Amino acid sequence: MTKFLFSRVFKWNISGNYQSLPNKCVIIVAPHTHWFDFFIGIVVRRIYNLKINFIGKKELFFFPLNLFMRYMGGYPVSRNSKSNTVDQIAEIYSTNTEFRLALSPEGTRKKVKKWKSGFYFIAKKAKVPIICVSLNYIDKNVNFSEPYEISDDFEKDLKKLKSFFKGIKGKVAEYS
Repeated sequence: MTKFLFSRVFKWNISGNYQSLPNKCVIIVAPHTHWFDFFIGIVVRRIYNLKINFIGKKELFFFPLNLFMRYMGGYPVSRNSKSNTVDQIAEIYSTNTEFRLALSPEGTRKKVKKWKSGFYFIAKKAKVPIICVSLNYIDKNVNFSEPYEISDDFEKDLKKLKSFFKGIKGKVAEYS
């Protein structure tokens, strides 16, 4: 029923490498321009029964909200000045046989000139590939890339990753 509504009623399509995701990876989803993007992601996860996780500040994981957050795939992280978020997340990868972390490289829904680099350093520390997922509201397509193994050249890797999103427009096109 969910797939029927998504594809036939709302006319969205899913393409690319969504059926053979590695058990461990960082998934960068862009452009992130509207709160509705989260629901697109939830529906795609549901249609293909994909286990994809997210992180949230530990303060959001209080009872009873923590039950819902965990059910949805959330993991709490401490974001205080004494903790290293990259190390915390790498530890989650090391203690799980399956962990796919979805992040927005922009770090916000507004237009940015520069992506945050945390996703890259998480993938590097955890020794996992990066999957790019574009949300193109122009042609209503969610597209998954092949896994990208990062090198030691941040600038080269970032240029390659960003090229996947060239021409993609989010729900709020001017923030893309």
